[in-house]
Amino acid sequence: MKKAVFLDRDGVVNRLIARNGEFFSPRQLSDLHIVEDAENCLRRLQRAGFLNIVVTNQPEIARGLLNRETLDAIHRRLRAMLALDGILVCPHDDKDGCSCRKPKPGMLLAAADQWELDLAASFLIGDRGKDVAAGREAGCCTVLIDCPYNRDVRPDQRVGSLTEAVQFILRSEARI
Repeated sequence: MKKAVFLDRDGVVNRLIARNGEFFSPRQLSDLHIVEDAENCLRRLQRAGFLNIVVTNQPEIARGLLNRETLDAIHRRLRAMLALDGILVCPHDDKDGCSCRKPKPGMLLAAADQWELDLAASFLIGDRGKDVAAGREAGCCTVLIDCPYNRDVRPDQRVGSLTEAVQFILRSEARI
């Protein structure tokens, strides 16, 4: 079986947009800004034998704040710039009660079926409690990028950046 690194999208591979002291996902292609060193980080993970799979909640679609064409354009840009093997999206809002919206593990379980993944050998990198909960429920090791809005979250490992997350994962692999 294969192993993967699941990556939340906003706040992990691309920067969040700050408006009036709050943080938001990009809602137009011009708002998409990849985090520093993301390209190199994802290539390092692939060379180490991991599949890189983005798992992202995009409730802006259900809320009418983002259309599917713009979302697809953002994801085409991410695929062109980064070593990604897949992008899974939950377009639902909390009230929809779907099984794919993090903190539920539906996207990770679907990816495990699609790519024949060993979830226990896989990692999830996120920036919110919902990411950590989904990764934990799926049986992955969870890595949280430290942010002011996630101080109360308890992952398996807390780091300061995507670069540090990848370093942790590669060190963990070297010990096995």
